[in-house]
Amino acid sequence: MKLNWSDVTPKSSWLNRRSFLAAGAALAASPALGLTGKPSSFSTDAEPNSLKDITNYNNFYEFGTGKEDPARYASALTTDPWSVEIDGMVDRPGSYGLEDIAPENDLEERIYRLRCVEAWSMIIPWIGVPLSSILGKVGVQPSAKYVSFETLFRPEEMRGQKRPILDWPYREALRLDEAMNPLTILATGLYSEPLPNQNGAPLRLVVPWKYGFKSIKSIVRITLTDKQPFATWNALQPSEYGFYANVNPEVDHPRWSQATERKIGAGLFGGRQETQMFNGYGEQVASLYAGMDLTKNY
Repeated sequence: MKLNWSDVTPKSSWLNRRSFLAAGAALAASPALGLTGKPSSFSTDAEPNSLKDITNYNNFYEFGTGKEDPARYASALTTDPWSVEIDGMVDRPGSYGLEDIAPENDLEERIYRLRCVEAWSMIIPWIGVPLSSILGKVGVQPSAKYVSFETLFRPEEMRGQKRPILDWPYREALRLDEAMNPLTILATGLYSEPLPNQNGAPLRLVVPWKYGFKSIKSIVRITLTDKQPFATWNALQPSEYGFYANVNPEVDHPRWSQATERKIGAGLFGGRQETQMFNGYGEQVASLYAGMDLTKNY
């Protein structure tokens, strides 16, 4: 079934613009409003979280470690103009603008489940393009095996980068077959609007079968390589954050269970639910890990 967010969400549950703006949410600095994406068969028919939930409860350590810090401070980020350097094992390396990476005519709407490694979850209606289409345009060389990503480093606008919380800039990576999977997208918007700053404007990765920290935000570099790249959380604490970071209810975080998750927006006592293997996307991605021990390659 092909669905738009408007098909599954009452308009009144998300479109309260005055209260949303008054709450201080930092919308992307793009002058254009109103993104439309073609409906996708990959979308879930579950009801998305409200715009308020999505934009006011998230992790983006570049703006602070609190869940509300991104919404509070991300308005300082300048997102226009923006370009992404694509290099490494590609035929056409270079600096690409957003209009090259995500042409308006190619945008799709993907209503995806999001599962955080902290055991909370949301449903988000992203607007974006398959990562495979971008990699196809630049020409991936046969020897490439991995795709790495890098976040903007601009401490004068991203206040969290002034503290050595992480090894800045934030970096993440996928195996090439994961990057080419049709579920993997680069998002430029949500709820038919440009991506808000606090959610990774103007360009973020979305990999719905992996824990949320793999979906790197505010991307400025994409590199194709033949060696497993550096990944920030995996390098910082490999016993807690694996390189693959696939959602797996059978592999607990050392400090908490991953068997269940708390659905944001469902209340303190009504939102606990069982975690699904691969976040419910096993039919599309389980074959990528055939023969692998996912308790070791977590």
